[in-house]
Amino acid sequence: MDSFAAGAIAGITEVITMYPLDVIKTRSQLMVGKSMGTFASLRNIVKQEGVGRLYRGILPPILMEAPKRATKFGANDLWGQFYRKLFQMEKNNQSLSILNGASAGATEAIIVVPFELVKVRLQDKKSAHLYLGTVDCLKKIIKQEGILALYNGLEATMMRHIVWNAGYFGVIFQVKARLPAQPEMLNSFIAGAVGGCVGTVLNTPFDVVKSRIQNSPRTLLPAKYNWSIPSLFIVAREEGFWALYKGFVPKVLRLGPGGGILLVVYNSLMEFFRKYKLTNPTGQIPAST
Repeated sequence: MDSFAAGAIAGITEVITMYPLDVIKTRSQLMVGKSMGTFASLRNIVKQEGVGRLYRGILPPILMEAPKRATKFGANDLWGQFYRKLFQMEKNNQSLSILNGASAGATEAIIVVPFELVKVRLQDKKSAHLYLGTVDCLKKIIKQEGILALYNGLEATMMRHIVWNAGYFGVIFQVKARLPAQPEMLNSFIAGAVGGCVGTVLNTPFDVVKSRIQNSPRTLLPAKYNWSIPSLFIVAREEGFWALYKGFVPKVLRLGPGGGILLVVYNSLMEFFRKYKLTNPTGQIPAST
């Protein structure tokens, strides 16, 4: 339970700090044709729509971050225990770190899809006016497209999370093994930031098509973007290969440092929980004197 609690708190800390970059990233990914640069987009949103628009749709990520990051780190630990037992290994190695991360990513994706769907619809400039807010968006999706529409993009979301988590946790293992033992907090930030950057390089194409798929309302007509692999080819063929990396700059600016913040907060909380249990083995709060 400690890893789930630490992951939840770490996730909320990261999303509050880095959310405006996620808004810019999503808009870039949904735009067909050439998109603005990161800072130009930031200025444009503030000038035309106000500062508050940078936090439009933040409620779903806030609600999502606790179960999402709790699942990310908790599932990574649980899958690690499972695979170590399965392969009769005492400690993680590079291959197990990647396998643990990929398995945790698949588990995490199942939790986050409905939240991601609502967030994408609220962040898109073209469709944002259709919804009064998070709850209204949720109600209209269910009413107009059916409750199963909340899992639109599940396969693409799983691909995105499997690839990112495999890269993130795999790189963390390698980087920490090559850094001096101290200071631990700095090491965690460096390892998490490098892991976040590598995970972002690997998974951005899947993130682009996920945003396109989730922003396509379910109708009787087949959607242009449906499954991740065919959608990758559609985007590359129609807009060029580098269109698969739309939104990369704000995404890596968020998930690079954000990956470091996640790991620092997570490891710090796990250490706090460990020390607390050592000093309070019964789990009871000492009575005041």
